[in-house]
Amino acid sequence: MSRYRYGRWSGGPDPLAPPVDLRAAVDELGREVMEGASPQAALRELLRRGVEGTRGLDDLTTGLWRRRSEIQRRNRLDGSLQEIRRLLDEAVEAERRALFPDPDDDARFRETLLDALPTSTAGAVRELAEYDWRSPRAREAYDKIQSLLGRELVEQRFQGMKEAMGDVGPADVERVKAMLEALNGLLAAHARGDEDTPRRFEEFLREHGEFFPENPRTVDELIDALAARSAAAQRMLNSMTEQQRAELSELSRRAFGDPAVGQQLSALDSLLRGLRPGEDWSGSERFRGSNPLGLGEGARAMADLAEIDELAEQLGQSYPGARLEDVDVEALVRQLGEEAGVDARRLADLERQLREQNLLERAPDGGLRLTPKALRRLGETALRGVVDSLRTPRGDRDSARAGAAGELTGTTRPWRFGDTEPWNVPRTITNAVLRSGVGPVRLDVVDVEISETEQRSRAAVALCVDTSWSMVQDGRWVPMKRTALALHHLVRTRFRSDALELITFGRHAETVDIGRLTGLEGVWEQGTNLHHALLLATRHLRRHPDAQPVVLVVTDGEPTAHLEVDGRAEFSWPPLPRTLAKTMAEVDALAKLGASITVFVLGDDPALRAFCDAVARRSGGRVVAPSEDGLGAAVVSDYLRSRKRGG
Repeated sequence: MSRYRYGRWSGGPDPLAPPVDLRAAVDELGREVMEGASPQAALRELLRRGVEGTRGLDDLTTGLWRRRSEIQRRNRLDGSLQEIRRLLDEAVEAERRALFPDPDDDARFRETLLDALPTSTAGAVRELAEYDWRSPRAREAYDKIQSLLGRELVEQRFQGMKEAMGDVGPADVERVKAMLEALNGLLAAHARGDEDTPRRFEEFLREHGEFFPENPRTVDELIDALAARSAAAQRMLNSMTEQQRAELSELSRRAFGDPAVGQQLSALDSLLRGLRPGEDWSGSERFRGSNPLGLGEGARAMADLAEIDELAEQLGQSYPGARLEDVDVEALVRQLGEEAGVDARRLADLERQLREQNLLERAPDGGLRLTPKALRRLGETALRGVVDSLRTPRGDRDSARAGAAGELTGTTRPWRFGDTEPWNVPRTITNAVLRSGVGPVRLDVVDVEISETEQRSRAAVALCVDTSWSMVQDGRWVPMKRTALALHHLVRTRFRSDALELITFGRHAETVDIGRLTGLEGVWEQGTNLHHALLLATRHLRRHPDAQPVVLVVTDGEPTAHLEVDGRAEFSWPPLPRTLAKTMAEVDALAKLGASITVFVLGDDPALRAFCDAVARRSGGRVVAPSEDGLGAAVVSDYLRSRKRGG
């Protein structure tokens, strides 16, 4: 029998997490694009806000700034100076207690020396460097000062060293000195461009690798890690007061009781500054908390602040070619925890899938645009919204019927409540077999697939939509685009033999594809040139003489422009009699082709209503006055009504 072993999840993407909802993401992108945003800006906005169950870039960035503020608000940088002062006071107090019972003059002289110590910590430590301690406890406290300072200085440059070294003895100090001397020699050789640097690097790691738990693979990796740490230490010094910097500078010469260590560390900083001048060596931060940090802890805090700043830039995605895959998820987890890492991975996965699943593509100008696949999904969503808003029974509005009025399209789909199309028996039985597996085959409603049909009659449809500035200004821009998407998707999926032409009209009219209409931005332009739009509609209907003509017009204003013979658009407000006459002449031309015009009037302008009534009377059409939210349902219903009448 097979055996299975289960263990604790050790990180990476959550295998039980629900997949990213691409449909919802595409709907969000489409909404932004239809409101006038570019696909690139729409994607950026989607990632900023996030999706359901996943925090967006804005929330993650806010978490970083909160973390940054917390580090500065809680901490201060004089922890090492405070600890050295405490050890110094402890040593002096222990020495005084040892001298007090002794009546000889030497004891009194020593007390005088202790009384005359400088008030500064560094000055007092310097004066006591050659002092012959009477008290063993005092000597131990003073030796701890040198050991502590040495360990803190090493910890500033080599992460995790203080804990690894523990109680430092003479042998440990010699090991540190030897490592620093070899390291400075290696970096100097690298700076000179010596050819044997790789060999020296391997020898250095074999001998001193215990000091570098991060296991650098190359000299450059070693330099990067050391330079970031050294720059953080320098920024920490920059953030201190001048007096604190002076005391630390003097005390560092006493590290481990050996001035050679401080000299080697200073040489290391100089080499790293020359090798990595791009690091932030001059920055500073303001700390205002009460928790004292040692030198090593302070360097870590400065490194955390720098890491937070870098993460914020990565999450900002404001640099050319930015992608969420650039975000250092491990660093984000260090600063904000595992949940932040999960959110960042899900957002990166969303961005990647939008590209990989052919929902976004590069346009010729280098930007992003929605693919036909994405537009189909937007159209499906728009059409679903239209269908949901229709209150009549499904059979009264859907002309895709079986029988004499319909023919098989060759495609199938799962059965839904209210469908009357014929079952596709092979697909239905196959679904039941696959679902049942081994054993008796039981048919369930979820197995049923129907054969799609479409009406045999063919229509030539011209949808003319007003793109004048008033449509944008009055909040009708997105409903207009959503209506076009819904109608386009209905025609392309259920009435494939129909010929749909999308025509926009402002100062001029033009035919556009659904992708361009979806991404169309509102432009300040005076003119509602319905005359030009109807000319294009006439041309479209003439190209399809065997099809039932259907003309749908969506507008919120009277015609205020017409096309002259030379192609120039003449604009006038109020409308010129010539403009109205030329527009009506084109209405008559469409009527001769058998096209009745349905005008969808947005707004309550009496003059517009009167004009539209005249159009309906002249063409045998009708006027519909829907709300902005009901526009899509009105247009789709009228299209289906026209086809049903023609069939």
